[in-house]
Amino acid sequence: MISVELARTLRDAGLRWHPETGDRFVIDKPGVDEDVFTVSEMTVERHDYPSGTELGFNGTTEWALDSVAASESLWLPREDQLRELLGRSFVGLTRTESPVGRVVHTVTARIGGAERTFAAADAATAYGEALAAYIAAALA
Repeated sequence: MISVELARTLRDAGLRWHPETGDRFVIDKPGVDEDVFTVSEMTVERHDYPSGTELGFNGTTEWALDSVAASESLWLPREDQLRELLGRSFVGLTRTESPVGRVVHTVTARIGGAERTFAAADAATAYGEALAAYIAAALA
């Protein structure tokens, strides 16, 4: 799972979220951004209103939250979602392990006509960093 900081970078770069079942998110407010929620018909349900999308919490939650605006939430895209968002710019993913057991995932993406690599301890983070660079280059 990508970090909250990388999710903020993606959002601030221009990535928009349209909540779907299975999506993970945090409430983007100090003190509550450590709890990760999942959109689900059973627990957290998406409600679209003319004023915006609300994420309704069904049943009882730890702190009795009824709902939160999607705009106050921060999407934590999964690895498969990040790869899909890279689209045709995605070239490949490699996994290497050092002699001491350190694993590195490297995503190669074609950005601005050149292949660039993004390495991280987990594939989702490497995909997220590649996507952030792709969005930044597309908007430059």
